[in-house]
Amino acid sequence: MHDSKLQTTNDKHPGEEVKDLETLAEIAKEAGEAILEIYGTEFSVEKKADRSPLTEADTRSHQIISRALKAHYPEIPILSEEGKEIDYARRRKWSRFWLVDPLDGTKEFIKRNGEFTVNIALVEGHAPIWGMIYIPVRAVAYVANVNQGAWKIKDGKRQSLTVKRPLEGTVRVIKSRSHPSPQLEALLDLLPDHEVITRGSALKFCAVAAGEADFYPRFGPTWEWDTAAGQAIVTAAGGVVLDLKGKPLVYNKANLINGPFLVGSDLGWLTKKGLLERAAGFNLD
Repeated sequence: MHDSKLQTTNDKHPGEEVKDLETLAEIAKEAGEAILEIYGTEFSVEKKADRSPLTEADTRSHQIISRALKAHYPEIPILSEEGKEIDYARRRKWSRFWLVDPLDGTKEFIKRNGEFTVNIALVEGHAPIWGMIYIPVRAVAYVANVNQGAWKIKDGKRQSLTVKRPLEGTVRVIKSRSHPSPQLEALLDLLPDHEVITRGSALKFCAVAAGEADFYPRFGPTWEWDTAAGQAIVTAAGGVVLDLKGKPLVYNKANLINGPFLVGSDLGWLTKKGLLERAAGFNLD
């Protein structure tokens, strides 16, 4: 289906870049179909070592994505949530790798509210340069190349994505459905005129990239595979994903857990509102 000699720089024709992104969307669609097969059954739920839930859907999606990526791009290693036991001494040598969350939003999957996704990112150095988020219940994919742009793909049609700069009025804040935090409520005190939108999984990144939300602050812990695809999509759409020092999140760390971060249209807006400075001063213990 596709030449395994993937290139990631601008010397590749844009049409070929999009073809690669659509290949990722097809892989995610296959995984999403397998997830939906289980979604409609009385599935069991196990607990992993970190107490997070695990279902057969997580495992089957991981197997499908890993097999397909190895077939299309055999030279690129894979780091997946369900196959994460790879020593840092080994992966620190990787110049690029796939970073995969086979089922992001397992809690939402268990609640059967439809707000779960399949996330695939290509990380080069320490930054995600490609991102793909697929929503199985809607058969919609969000894809991005940070050098080319971001798109929403539905029914075979591509729609370009661009973040929106919030006006002086109501700020649309999007937050996690299942992971509240007191720091978030304190931060929202800086925005007396705001609307709160609640969504699960990586859908929050998609909302910012599509201009449906203005601001996504996150203080609770996340893993690298939770954020990489979303960071690529928001960045390609013209936005930012920053830690509390105003720097983009970095990937392939010795510890794969992210610290707090803020997602918005641009650094200037976050600074003007005092959000970055205020968030950096919170006690996060």
